[in-house]
Order: sequence, then structure tokens, then C-alpha cells
Amino acid sequence: MVTVRVEVVRGDITTQQVDAVLNAANGVMRGGGGVDGAIHRAGGPAVLRDCIERYPDGLGTGEAGWTGAGELPARYVIHVVGPDRHAGETDPGLLASCYRNALMVADELDVSTLAAPLVSAGVYGWPLDDAARIAVGTVRSADGAVELVRFVAFGADAEAALHAAL
Repeated sequence: MVTVRVEVVRGDITTQQVDAVLNAANGVMRGGGGVDGAIHRAGGPAVLRDCIERYPDGLGTGEAGWTGAGELPARYVIHVVGPDRHAGETDPGLLASCYRNALMVADELDVSTLAAPLVSAGVYGWPLDDAARIAVGTVRSADGAVELVRFVAFGADAEAALHAAL
């Protein structure tokens, strides 16, 4: 087992040179907005085809699954469905389970480097500071083969929240 190194960068998650990219997906696994849309656009149609084939019924909140990465520089996309606070999903355990389950999938795939966004901190309405605290705390407490989790902040507010959580 390896102690996970955590780092924060500001940038575009679709350009990260890592083994896998974590996608903040919606439950139907058919692409969407935000991080999900960016990953599907950059990865190309292969990511969507793989989602449809592997997850015809989608995934539940807190669950994780994987697909190939298509045209992304990563080998895999690990998809998680974060809790939607606007829909009443306010249990922090659901958000933490996204990261725990993603790291378990990463172990199965022999992933050592993972780029991750702040799941649920966009249109799903999770407060940035809380989302960052849960994300960093969950990843830091994990045991497994993943050596590096690089949190990729799209904006200054997310970057500040992640640095504060570190």
C-alpha cells in the first residue's frame, strides 16, 4: 500500500498527463455539462460508446465505473456520480463514496496517477469549501496503489478551496 500524494493545479482536466481522469458524471452516463461534457468532448465518441456499452442503465449516486479514455492523454476515465444537493442529496458520505469508489476502481485498473475535479461542486450545488475538505480528506485517508491524486481546479475559487483543505 502507498500513501497517496495530493497536489492541486489550476487548469483543464482533459489535458492532464495521468493514468486516469476522474469524471463527475451524471447518473445516465451519456455526457452532460461541466467536467462531464468537457471529458466527453475531448475524449471523443469512444468514451460515450464505452459508457453505453458498459453502463446501459447508468450508475447510482456515489458509485464509480470506468471506460477507455478515447482521445484523452489518459488511459482511462473513472466516472463517478456525485450527489446533487439541489435534489436533496445532502449526505457528505455520498460525496466521500465517490472518491473512495473511484480509488477502488483505480486500484483494479493498476492506476498510479489520477486527475480529479471537485465532484458535485458545480451545478450539483455542493459548497466549494465543504467539497474540497471531503475530497482531500477522503483521498488522504485511502490505502491502495494510487500514488498521486492531482486535483485540477477550473477556477480560482476551487483552487483556493483545495489549497485550504490541504
